[in-house]
Amino acid sequence: MPERRPFAPISRDTMAYVLAGGRGSRLMELTDFRAKPAVYFGGKTRIIDFALSNAINSGIRRIGVATQYKAHSLIRHLQNGWNFLRPGRNESFDILPASQRVSEDQWYAGTADAVYQNIEIIEGYAPRYMVILAGDHIYKMDYEMMLQQHVDTGADVTVGCLDVSKEEATAFGVMHVDENFRITDFVEKPKDPPTIPGRPDTCLASMGIYVFETNFLMDQLRRDAADPNSARDFGKDIIPHIVRHGSAYAHRFNRSVVRSAAEPDSEAYWRDVGTVDAYWQANIDLTDVVPPLDIYDRDWPIWTYAETTPPAKFVHDVEGRRGYAVSSLVSGDCIISGGSLKRSLLFTGVRVRSYSQLDHAVVLPHCTIGRGARLSKVIIDRAVNIPDGLVIGEDPELDAQRFRRTASGICLVTKPMIDRLNYR
Repeated sequence: MPERRPFAPISRDTMAYVLAGGRGSRLMELTDFRAKPAVYFGGKTRIIDFALSNAINSGIRRIGVATQYKAHSLIRHLQNGWNFLRPGRNESFDILPASQRVSEDQWYAGTADAVYQNIEIIEGYAPRYMVILAGDHIYKMDYEMMLQQHVDTGADVTVGCLDVSKEEATAFGVMHVDENFRITDFVEKPKDPPTIPGRPDTCLASMGIYVFETNFLMDQLRRDAADPNSARDFGKDIIPHIVRHGSAYAHRFNRSVVRSAAEPDSEAYWRDVGTVDAYWQANIDLTDVVPPLDIYDRDWPIWTYAETTPPAKFVHDVEGRRGYAVSSLVSGDCIISGGSLKRSLLFTGVRVRSYSQLDHAVVLPHCTIGRGARLSKVIIDRAVNIPDGLVIGEDPELDAQRFRRTASGICLVTKPMIDRLNYR
């Protein structure tokens, strides 16, 4: 492998490998027909666009995406929105479905296996470093800073970590570190999690982001593949083995988080939008006057497939039939025709008919909201037609009978649920 050029960004010698094969079953019916990384987010993007945009904005120009569960929607999005990397510029973008490269009857058995089965493709590009990424989280991060720490410490693996409270840490894989942030133990969802030295109330939780030198990673994957007792998983097998037998360091997210220039003291924003409640909340957060995640930042844009659409349109201006939106995000090709929106987020191509009211609603693309409908604290799946006069969010018992209602009162509404109403 050639020596890295002096003063060149480490990201130029790096491949980002995004693990995007999971369903995300806690999102319930939202992932019936698409993988979690393909779920819509924020009005225009998909969840996976955040990890991919972080890679591009960090200077990484070789990217692989491993797909598996119901991948058509995800693959189509990647082909439409991420086909701008060019081999002639030493760039590459590979979509890597489980394709029986190792065995004719074997899908990806775990996160580590999803990389192992594509070793030949990775080695063909000969990147010096690998950044392994989860494709299902919402955050903005400069991976170059994590790569620099990896090189400076001489670590075998560097693990991206969040600062979380001791109470929150019980839901994560937690790093036990010494005063230099070398990882001395890795504990999965502990009842009594280890804390950061000198900070007895704060723990380091794994973000599912790992940096390796490529040759070392390939050796570890081959060793793990030969172990019949392995689960073929980074968090369960690869990382604990390196902690015990090698050199593992924690990289704290607050060192490389990308904040808005207008809000340099804002929180280090990272969200696992893996539940219906968390997904709804993260979308509604964007309607804040100053949202914790800045999607308007031109210095660190979130790239995606940009559809060509007409502008949003608001029509009618008579009492009781006025098209308007307050503290809301409305995407292109939406028409608000005599309806009202408050603290809501509409994706592309939504139609809101007269006399309807939406309050804290997340409406996915190409839905129609019927006349006189009243919707509160809802997620409406793609291409759902809400019948005229339907009310959701005012009668908890009735909502729970007809839709997916969470304990906190968020209702997820899908096309089959609406179809069942029409047959009653």
